[in-house]
Amino acid sequence: MADALKRTALFDSYAAYGGKTIDFGGWELPVQFSSIKNEHEAVRTKAGLFDVSHMGEVFVSGAGALAYLQRLVTNDVSKLADGQAQYTAMCYEDGGTIDDLLIYKRGDNDYLLVVNASNIDKDVEWMNSHATADVVIEDKSSEYGLLALQGPVAQEVLQKLTDEPLADIKFFRFKENVNVAGHSVLVSRTGYTGENGFEIYGSPEAIVALWPAILEAGEAEGVIPAGLGARDTLRFEAGLPLYGQELSKDISPLETGLGFVVKLNKEQDFLGKAALAAQKENGVPRKLIGIEMIDKGIPRTGYKVFLGDVEIGEVTTGTQSPTLKKNIGFALLKSEHTAEGTEVEVEIRNKRLKAVIIATPFYKR
Repeated sequence: MADALKRTALFDSYAAYGGKTIDFGGWELPVQFSSIKNEHEAVRTKAGLFDVSHMGEVFVSGAGALAYLQRLVTNDVSKLADGQAQYTAMCYEDGGTIDDLLIYKRGDNDYLLVVNASNIDKDVEWMNSHATADVVIEDKSSEYGLLALQGPVAQEVLQKLTDEPLADIKFFRFKENVNVAGHSVLVSRTGYTGENGFEIYGSPEAIVALWPAILEAGEAEGVIPAGLGARDTLRFEAGLPLYGQELSKDISPLETGLGFVVKLNKEQDFLGKAALAAQKENGVPRKLIGIEMIDKGIPRTGYKVFLGDVEIGEVTTGTQSPTLKKNIGFALLKSEHTAEGTEVEVEIRNKRLKAVIIATPFYKR
């Protein structure tokens, strides 16, 4: 028998809001509540509320925590101030990506790592296998729920529920022990939609209580619940990679355009550094680029891309963009064929349809 799907603490609340669930990496999560287009539009123009409690929370502390993280990830963790977050990647020795993640610095040698849900077990196993005696690694994923309130009115709405001056929490900063509607939570100005907004970490009980409280507080402003469908179209328009599609054990952060999180010049050696340095020096073999369809058709994950009769790569994500009303995609192509303006063909249902390479991100706020 197949393993039962995992559920977040909010599962029982979905039905009341019309949530339609799917299997997402072993979790039963809402793909949509009203419609993907409606929820996408709400986040771009007002705000949407997402349950992302499936994400993993791993705490790293102890005298050696900073040195350990510097070896574990590609970005320079020493640059973090208390109350600041950083986006980074964790790589295998060959430069392939184990995961992309956020690191929150809570204090000296005290960090919270937020990892992708489908990677929690693999990540924790990797972290433990490289741990030193002076580091404590605690997977507390089951003790946390996570909401993301994203969109132009996010601050105005959340401010109704807290006395904490949210304007003081700048981009990629966070504050702990914030009282929101009577619950003590961590509030972070981060997100995965390309819009302004917050991620709210708290106990499962707090998240269950805050879901209706935030939707009620934002009703007049047009805040609605949003599912994974809109989360995917929003992050894709904003040029943000999804693990398993734009990043994987076979795709390095450099190939997917995340050179800004790979600090080859940081003092400490990190896992995968030699391979990534070689990639940088010799030029990456493949590059993630944007394509826009010229012919009628939607590029989907796994579709092959051709230049003349030569197969040069494949689509990693594609859709009809709700904001731009165009059929667009990310494709991972051989580097020598990635110049902007190059015409290529995407094989859709055994037909080769014309597309052109365009700049990303597709959408900027």
